[in-house]
Amino acid sequence: VQLQASGGGLVQAGASLRLSCSASGVTFGSYIMGWFRQFPGKDREFVAGISWSGGSTYFADSVKGRFTISKNNAKMTSYLQMDSLKPEDTAVYYCAAGNGIVRDIRAYRNWGQGTQVTVSS
Repeated sequence: VQLQASGGGLVQAGASLRLSCSASGVTFGSYIMGWFRQFPGKDREFVAGISWSGGSTYFADSVKGRFTISKNNAKMTSYLQMDSLKPEDTAVYYCAAGNGIVRDIRAYRNWGQGTQVTVSS
């Protein structure tokens, strides 16, 4: 299983970004997908996740109402739409695929490379 994350960049506060995570070598439709982020010197934390069917989504309280996660099984791609970005959203963002509890990092066995998101004030 290979995951390729893209879409990060440098934006001003209040702007939007859309991260994409393309998968290969996996039956994409049977996996949960998650997005995590990591601040310098900190552990990776859950940001958003989506069930294998795409019917259920989950968000960290810090991004609820600003971020949206979606999953296109036909395109084998997951998206993280980030609106109203804040400087405190600055981090390296990772996508992941797995099975189990969406919010639990232990459910994810496959990880993409990180993509840097920087939000200036």
